[in-house]
Amino acid sequence: MTKTIDGIMYLNMLRAGAQRLNSNREAVNDLNVFPIPDGDTGDNMFMTVNAGASRTDVNESVSATAADAAREMLLGARGNSGVILSRIFAGVAKGMDKADSLDTSGFIKAMKAGVEEAYAAVSDPVEGTILTVFREGTEKLSAEAPESFEELFDILIPALASSLERTPELLDVLREAGVVDSGGAGIVYIAQGMKEALGGDRFEALVSGGAAQQKVDLDAFTEDSVLEFGYCTEFLLRLQNSKVDIEIFDVEAFTNWLNSVGDSVVCFKEGSIVKVHVHTKTPGDILNHCQLYGEFLTTKIENMTMQHNESHGMQELKLRQKNKKPYGIVTVAAGDGLKELFTSLGCDVVVDGGQSMNPSAEDLVKAFDEVCAEVIYVFPNNSNILLTAEQAAQLYKFSDIRIIRTKTVGEGYAAVSMFDPSAGTPEEITEGLNAIAAEVVTGMVSRASRDVSGEVEVKKDDYIGFVGDHIYVDAKSPEEAMISLCESLNAGGYDILLILAGAEPDDNEAAKLADTLSKSYRRSEVIMVNGGQPIYDYILILE
Repeated sequence: MTKTIDGIMYLNMLRAGAQRLNSNREAVNDLNVFPIPDGDTGDNMFMTVNAGASRTDVNESVSATAADAAREMLLGARGNSGVILSRIFAGVAKGMDKADSLDTSGFIKAMKAGVEEAYAAVSDPVEGTILTVFREGTEKLSAEAPESFEELFDILIPALASSLERTPELLDVLREAGVVDSGGAGIVYIAQGMKEALGGDRFEALVSGGAAQQKVDLDAFTEDSVLEFGYCTEFLLRLQNSKVDIEIFDVEAFTNWLNSVGDSVVCFKEGSIVKVHVHTKTPGDILNHCQLYGEFLTTKIENMTMQHNESHGMQELKLRQKNKKPYGIVTVAAGDGLKELFTSLGCDVVVDGGQSMNPSAEDLVKAFDEVCAEVIYVFPNNSNILLTAEQAAQLYKFSDIRIIRTKTVGEGYAAVSMFDPSAGTPEEITEGLNAIAAEVVTGMVSRASRDVSGEVEVKKDDYIGFVGDHIYVDAKSPEEAMISLCESLNAGGYDILLILAGAEPDDNEAAKLADTLSKSYRRSEVIMVNGGQPIYDYILILE
């Protein structure tokens, strides 16, 4: 029986949990309350926990290992479920209180800290979600006081599963859809995997998404090429007591030095580990200098000129200027046309992402660094990216990050198009942009993934028109759905009908749709744009 766990065992438990979730992530994805093919909770939770399980190095101290893993999960968190999961593990790490090993009572104490951290991370906690499932499982453990970790998980897993089964009683949307909470299901699978690690088997780190080793294009940098963009250099540096006083190590001064010799610097210190990202033409000089303070746990050096040459049609890659500009704009969008639209509106960086493809906190942090501005306004454009954006803002210390709470691309389009940097202070600008976004109506058309009974009878493979969680129409074609949706929303009362055609609709059909709507709403301007977005055949923006 396992009475205590150290860092080696804890990391093995995390890797086992990631593997169990990976094997079941499609089942978690399918627990989608809305009848369109956009379920991604399983993917988001797997990529989040796997970031901690795969990037963390073995350390005998359980608290040090947990802190490293939590840090990587915070950076790798995707979607609301992933952010909450990362906060659970961040709280667990804090609750370990620098312990080298833990017995069951210490682990339960850490889990309680995980509950507190997760609830604190959500401005309006909703019961019937992953929060409830993890909290009730932890409460059951506290009441039972198990002596071994095998007994602990024998109590925890049924308690989590029981709480999961009750989630539809707490959330009407789950009950109406006939599913349990997807985030809660994910935490059950992770717990099941963690228990499997107690059997003595060794679990290896997974490559997220099963990606194969990158193939090098030798023609991308030849004998006559010029190193124009330098090297993207990333590493984990373990500070050494023999080289530096770790407690008083000045990470700000260290970061300033990196900025003096490189560019696009991101630097964090967590315990005795320093995580660095820097662009430089002389990575050897930086590595030699950093070795004065410690030793490397991981290193990655990539030729950015090769990356540039391999990306045909990509905008010219530039190292950021040393002097920050006053403001910048980061937005999130999927689809080439939609990205071009936001770029034409003045966005500095358009992060690839949206429904079913949520960016990580680290993706957003890198975008902030690329913008290099005193104040950065961020438009997530998806309700499932808001928490990730807020987490990235907390992690980034080099700019004033302002999150505009846009939950759809329609809200994002309207707010970005009305952006005025002279409209007042950053607080006033943020307030004004949020007010603009709140006035926009964004309608969607997508294929139904299942039958739904309700105010509108939905048949699988039909096309539904909806706003938020409200379904207005069911039709046999996306064009019919859009026409009916416009009627339901009284589109003629708006000055502009901007329609973004997705990746699926035929160009001719989209043109016919625009012509039909123009004739129906002669007092409104109908604009059809090829957005190229996935999932949604058409997006309607009413202003």
